[in-house]
Amino acid sequence: MTENLEFRNSTPEDWPAIVTLYRDAFPNEDLAPLVWDLLQEPEGILSLVGIIRPDAAYPVACPPIVCHVIFTRCSLTGSLTPLNIALLGPLAVARAWQRKGCGSAIVRHGLQHMLNDGVACVCVLGNPAYYGRFGFLPETAIRSPYTLPIEWHAAWQSIYLGSNRIQYQGTLSVPQPWQRPELWLP
Repeated sequence: MTENLEFRNSTPEDWPAIVTLYRDAFPNEDLAPLVWDLLQEPEGILSLVGIIRPDAAYPVACPPIVCHVIFTRCSLTGSLTPLNIALLGPLAVARAWQRKGCGSAIVRHGLQHMLNDGVACVCVLGNPAYYGRFGFLPETAIRSPYTLPIEWHAAWQSIYLGSNRIQYQGTLSVPQPWQRPELWLP
């Protein structure tokens, strides 16, 4: 299903459609304010959209954006070693396109982009069964910016990119849009 899926950096013209996508994908969770704030960050944000290239199988009737992901550049406090680190999320796939490989494809594309940009480690707070398929493992040396509930400890994960396998320690320091404790609670 993903052979017609193309990725590109989002543009300000995409932002309303991206917010609509999150409202469609997460009708019981309001991620739109976080997404909107992240999209307006002047630097340190990789915002990718996935669009379906029209052909005979998928005519122009497809939604303009079927998936979206953000990678946020962060830093690590308490570490003496400089580290290029990023936080993955949010990630959304239009409900009609879920379970067709779109989410996996855009995450893999984003991870490759991060590797090409010199990012050594990507953290995520998400479902271990989902993110484990990309190689994410539970993270204990890099702490999340806010204390996580015990039941979420396995959801705090990381993946080291490229050949860098040095274990980093410290607390993830996130930009302003992520500095809301409610984003880190059930």
